[in-house]
Amino acid sequence: MQVFKFGGASVKDASSVKNVGEIIKNVGNKKTIVVISAMGKTTNKLEEIVKTYFYKNEDASSLINELKDFHLKIINELFEDKNHIVFSELENVFTEIEWAIEDEKTENYNYHYDQVVGLGEILATKIVHAYLNYVDVNSKWVDARGLIQTDNSYREGKVDYALSENLIKTQLNSDFESNTLIITQGFIGGTSENYTTTLGREGSDYTAALLAYFTNAERVIIWKDVSGVLNADPKYFKNTKKIDELTYHDAIELTYYGASVIHPKTIKPLQNKNIPLYVKSFLNPSEEGTVIRDSEKRVDVTSYIFKENQILISIQPKDFSFIAEDNLSEIFKTFSKYNAHANMIQNSAISFSVCLDFDEIKITPLVTELQNLFKVLYNHPVQLMTIRNYNDDIVSKLSEGKTIIIEQRTRNTHQMVLTE
Repeated sequence: MQVFKFGGASVKDASSVKNVGEIIKNVGNKKTIVVISAMGKTTNKLEEIVKTYFYKNEDASSLINELKDFHLKIINELFEDKNHIVFSELENVFTEIEWAIEDEKTENYNYHYDQVVGLGEILATKIVHAYLNYVDVNSKWVDARGLIQTDNSYREGKVDYALSENLIKTQLNSDFESNTLIITQGFIGGTSENYTTTLGREGSDYTAALLAYFTNAERVIIWKDVSGVLNADPKYFKNTKKIDELTYHDAIELTYYGASVIHPKTIKPLQNKNIPLYVKSFLNPSEEGTVIRDSEKRVDVTSYIFKENQILISIQPKDFSFIAEDNLSEIFKTFSKYNAHANMIQNSAISFSVCLDFDEIKITPLVTELQNLFKVLYNHPVQLMTIRNYNDDIVSKLSEGKTIIIEQRTRNTHQMVLTE
């Protein structure tokens, strides 16, 4: 048993889908679960659709048509037979999107978000599954919403492990009796009321890890557009280095600080059952890539993690008293309410500062609520730079020409909140 995960970049157009088909032909030749993300920038477009209609109260039909044209272009290039069932299946999914948009508006934006945005993965898997069968790679399409069961925490669904394990073992054991290849979605789950939930942005990695955990897979492979786990994002740094091997511990730290190569929740299920995770290139699938597994070999390569579009919030008691435990309790309760995750925290006698990803839908009401109890100041946009295995020369070079608002150092890690 093995689990593959292909992200949006690996299925961004027709030639990419064909490449995925070739990889599966060559190395997906035993019991394999293939987890697929939405195509290209589909998730971003669906987020824009939800925000336009449910947040801005504007018409989103032109955005929906753009997204439909994008997917139609892909299937027109993949299928010579224009009567193929995939054309009607795509139409059906877009009807679902339109129904979800026409749903009665509630104050729960996150609920509406999940019902719409989660359909990006449905579109992608319908197309890839149809293409694989079209080129005689027999596969079965399975709806992940019937496998991964969560609570009603929309946009951040909390997985019910016991229920999900029972559903997965029951259904997939049956499916594998007549198929060696299962195609399913990342990022999405379902509730007991049959509503769609999402597992957090980039949550397809987490889906792959959960499926591996529940099926006792021997390995997981995440297929990326890079050669493996790099010590820095090539968008920001030249001359990056591939890290051949990572411990689970190092991988958890890198993802916690914001490394984009894998989702932060991915490691725990794999570490719990000692399942190795491989990060490989879908552009050069024969290359070794990076392996993440149980090991004593700690990474000593300097790693750089750069997060943009951050907000630094500084919170002070209105009466100029000390920041005490009761203050912190209220602050973290508010963070939890809005599913806001702190990337860096710093505390002083009368101030509590926190750096977070900026998400207008979450941050605006969060700040408003905090202002009822505290004096709240903020800087936006700011950048968060994390350097692991740093030295002073590296810190000086990377902060040159920028203003350091706050910084923290440990023996191995240096973090800075910066402005230009």
